[in-house]
Amino acid sequence: MNTNENSENRISLPTRRQMLAGAAALVGGLRLGERVHTDGEGEISRVAEAIHQETVFKASRKRVYGALTLSAQFQKVVDNSAAMQAMAITKKPAEISRDPGGAFSIFGGHITGRQIELVPEQRIVQAWRVVDWDPGLFSIAHFELVDQAGATKLVFDHTGFPVGQAAHLAEGWRVNYWQPLVKLLA
Repeated sequence: MNTNENSENRISLPTRRQMLAGAAALVGGLRLGERVHTDGEGEISRVAEAIHQETVFKASRKRVYGALTLSAQFQKVVDNSAAMQAMAITKKPAEISRDPGGAFSIFGGHITGRQIELVPEQRIVQAWRVVDWDPGLFSIAHFELVDQAGATKLVFDHTGFPVGQAAHLAEGWRVNYWQPLVKLLA
């Protein structure tokens, strides 16, 4: 296409971030227990579970974001987690990419995934999975950081995980993420 043509005739190609976000939504949606049929019957399943949690940290958004995205900082969260104290987690250190599309491996490789969207000090969206889930199954973990009276409120949503695991995962987020983060950021 000639670059001198007016903007009405230009085709807008999606950015890498938009493509990754679209792919994550597709992967998450396909694994939410949805069924796709062409006969019109049974196209939508309403059996998906979701987790919504809100936690306030007495720290800036910059510190909270760093604790969740810097490998060395997050390793301190792992070291103080209930999982580390209760399970025989290998000492493999946390590895967290700070680039959209980059991989992460935490809790000794028990939790892995990809960074879908990273907006410094505001938002983290991950394709997140437990190593013993069925192959190809990823959930979506969404962390939103909001200023709140000299502190940071983390608004967290987790969707697309296997049905029946909501209670276990919700407790895991509390004792393996939020409680150790409160201690780290105090």
